[in-house]
Amino acid sequence: MNKRDLVNEVAKVVGTKKEAKASVDCVFSSITKALKKKDTVTLVGFGTFKVNKRKARKGRNPRTGEEIKIKAKKVPKFVPGKGLKDAVQ
Repeated sequence: MNKRDLVNEVAKVVGTKKEAKASVDCVFSSITKALKKKDTVTLVGFGTFKVNKRKARKGRNPRTGEEIKIKAKKVPKFVPGKGLKDAVQ
């Protein structure tokens, strides 16, 4: 399922594709804004979005085998909730 498919599913409930697209965009932008502020977004029964920190580390260039430094960075992480895990089983 991609974003267009999700909008179509929401449109079945909301009524119009325009309202559905606005709703989906609002949810995504709200989650993004919260993660930018380093907040955790918990959707009970679905899962939790949070920001993890990756430490700096050494890696290798696969072409040359040369050792390179990989900088520390922040990455988004999703942890599925119990309801989602049970639904997939």
